[in-house]
Amino acid sequence: MFFLKDEVLKDFIKMADIQSAQPTVLVPIFVNPISERLLTYLESLKPYFNEPDNIEDGLIKIKLLELLFDLTHANKNIMQQLLQLKQQVRSDISTVVEQNILNPVSVNDLAYLSGRSLSSFKRDFQTIYNTSPSLWIRQKRLEKAKELLTYSAMSVTDVCFTTGFENVAHFSRVFKEYFGYTPSSYKQQLS
Repeated sequence: MFFLKDEVLKDFIKMADIQSAQPTVLVPIFVNPISERLLTYLESLKPYFNEPDNIEDGLIKIKLLELLFDLTHANKNIMQQLLQLKQQVRSDISTVVEQNILNPVSVNDLAYLSGRSLSSFKRDFQTIYNTSPSLWIRQKRLEKAKELLTYSAMSVTDVCFTTGFENVAHFSRVFKEYFGYTPSSYKQQLS
């Protein structure tokens, strides 16, 4: 697996004289068979694994540029494929939020996943749900937590982490603020 920094991609685009740096149409991504040229490249890396501490940053950059030249030689669309991975696509806010409601993600994370800045995300979210993202997400998580406490044998701790909360004390406090009783006392009432 190779990790390519933006700087290396930009340098390669200049060196290879690639005209269109931004993909205009979606290029399908697929697995290509390995060529003799790529096999030779991989063989050339083996000696560096024996002395990882003695590899200079400049050499790493050169080897990554060599990799990009070899890849584009094997597949002319590879650069477009790499660049389109970097493009941020706007996603439907409702879909992003619904898919991640029980994951411990922040509003910043949700904004990124939807392809928006934080301020755009909050503004668009407010328009759709008529409330702030933080309040809406907390409410949905708490309602799901109450449902799990009611209909499952899960412990309060398990419910806390399953519903996207990361701290049991915080979960208990906000649960009590919202419902008027702690999750533990609610669980005991049900028994």
